[in-house]
Amino acid sequence: MRIISGSCKGRKLCKLKGLQIRPTSDRVREAVFNILGQRVKNATVLDLFAGSGALGIEALSRGASHATFIDLACDVILENLNRCRFEEKATVLSYDLIKGIIPKSLKGQIFDLIFIDPPYGKGYIEHILEKESFADLLNENGVIIAEQPCKESLQINCSALDIYRQKKYSKTIISFINKI
Repeated sequence: MRIISGSCKGRKLCKLKGLQIRPTSDRVREAVFNILGQRVKNATVLDLFAGSGALGIEALSRGASHATFIDLACDVILENLNRCRFEEKATVLSYDLIKGIIPKSLKGQIFDLIFIDPPYGKGYIEHILEKESFADLLNENGVIIAEQPCKESLQINCSALDIYRQKKYSKTIISFINKI
């Protein structure tokens, strides 16, 4: 796994270990960032279920101003931020997004890009999107990018959010969600 473009292009990232780990492929990451284009420049980014931090770090490499990473285990994220020298542009929170409400430390913050890449097959995307005040974290012109397997369909029961684009890559679907 490597950074595809930007100031850290080609830099290898540490991988998470385990049978349940499913990092976003380089091909899918490149396609997502090509679709986002210039929206990444100076963006504030929230990377949920961050894993290795590859999505948020790719955004930083392409010019995002700050990224907040949230996952249960954050050691690999911290190591990858260090490898890319992005510690000063990042906040890392160890937090259980499924059991808890939105972390209090995020209250009042607004993000331009929110990545959601949870474990597959558990309905976590819908669970996160439906949390009280989650939509308030997204800038009016911001985008939520959610990754899921093709065999699952995404049903949003939040009147403030809408899927405006979906792209299929092999066995993965990427949904682009904005505020209504």
